[in-house]
Amino acid sequence: DGQGITVRKDSGIKTLEDLKGTSICVSSGTTTELNLADQMSAHGIDYSPVVFETADETTGAYLDGRCDAYTTDKSGLVARMSMFPNPEEHMILDATLSKEPLGPVVRQGDDQWFDIVKWMVFATFQAEESGITSQNVDEMKGSDNPNIKKLLGVEGDMGAKLGLDNDWAYNIIKQVGNYAEIYNRNLGPDTVFKLPRGMNSSYVDGGLLYSPPFR
Repeated sequence: DGQGITVRKDSGIKTLEDLKGTSICVSSGTTTELNLADQMSAHGIDYSPVVFETADETTGAYLDGRCDAYTTDKSGLVARMSMFPNPEEHMILDATLSKEPLGPVVRQGDDQWFDIVKWMVFATFQAEESGITSQNVDEMKGSDNPNIKKLLGVEGDMGAKLGLDNDWAYNIIKQVGNYAEIYNRNLGPDTVFKLPRGMNSSYVDGGLLYSPPFR
């Protein structure tokens, strides 16, 4: 993830430079506030921060028209926009102000659950890389590729190592799809957000996502 900026589509704002002379709503005492100040200074863009204590206050002020733009992590922008009265009237700029690595969190000490969650995520990465989707996963179970066989539980004992049935990854892919399908359905071109994947692309497409071997 990374910090982004939401604006109204009819504002005419398309780039970071277009924010010159605007007001931007931001939550106080956060890295978001500091990142915004650093990036705008680095680009020589004058702006007026409109600061609030809570995310609800910040979002409310933006919707009330008290500022021209609203900034937080892009995942947070998507979550907030999903609750806007008319989310299709807003957009997230392409500019990314910071790197914000986010991922699943589990209770410390529950090592088995940690392994399950970790490998569930890896399974969606590997499925995309291997061209396996929710639509063709049944067909792909007949593949001669040993890596696909291990992923889908046709061969190997990955499921047993995790305390699961051997077709655990097959079931995930069948029900929710690979990483691309999940992303596109919730954040990407199939949504009003149309958020580019950027670094959340598979490494074969120039992104950062890849899975360790399924062995």
